[in-house]
Amino acid sequence: MTRRLSSLARFALPLAACAALAAPSSAQAPARTFDAVAFFTGATSGEGTLKKVFSAPQKVRVTGRGRVEGSVLVLDQTVSIAGEPKKTRQWRLRADAPNRWSGTLSDAKGAVRASAAGAVLTIAYTSNDGMGVTQTVTLAPDGQSARNQMKIRKLGMTVATLDETITRD
Repeated sequence: MTRRLSSLARFALPLAACAALAAPSSAQAPARTFDAVAFFTGATSGEGTLKKVFSAPQKVRVTGRGRVEGSVLVLDQTVSIAGEPKKTRQWRLRADAPNRWSGTLSDAKGAVRASAAGAVLTIAYTSNDGMGVTQTVTLAPDGQSARNQMKIRKLGMTVATLDETITRD
């Protein structure tokens, strides 16, 4: 299981976050809605800590560059986990409906699903190792950063978590 967690940790790190255009701050202003395309187009970087069961915490750094090709958001990422070789991966997401996306991730099996409710983007997929991955990405009030909290589950038990701060560069 440790080998599978190590393999998963290299790849199952999050879609580095969320965002939307800044809304004026007032009690009557509508709540900011997470816009994955707006947030991930361009350069992003994330830093966080990965905690796996029975292992010491590991520092994680993710750099990304997103672009729109037709109606698809393409996000190329490099994932660096302390003590492990760097890995690359690619997300391809398209809008299915307002605040809903689906697509693929090069280190996931099956579809990736994402939905936004207010400033929170929720992403779910199954890793190539068969583990369930859920990411909750919460947009900061500045619209330029987000907190990504990822849970990795096997047989219903949480076997790893990631707490990451993602910023638009």
